[in-house]
Amino acid sequence: MATPRPSLAEYFFGTVTVGERGQVVIPAEARRQFGVESGDKLLVFSHPMSHWFCMVKIDAAREFMEQIGAIVERQAPDAAGVEPE
Repeated sequence: MATPRPSLAEYFFGTVTVGERGQVVIPAEARRQFGVESGDKLLVFSHPMSHWFCMVKIDAAREFMEQIGAIVERQAPDAAGVEPE
């Protein structure tokens, strides 16, 4: 039996207004859910084919990359550190 998908509304935190200096306030519920605190560094990037952007905590991105690296190492241990030709 398929697991029901959460509704899109569960991922919506509200709207923000861009200030004169380009600043936005991240909604409190989003900050709580993702553990974003004052002084945290966020990466801001977009998909090259789309007109949207995304923010991710640097620590979360680092953890993700470490996990990807471990998966790659398990799948192709002989490829570690090898420069492409």
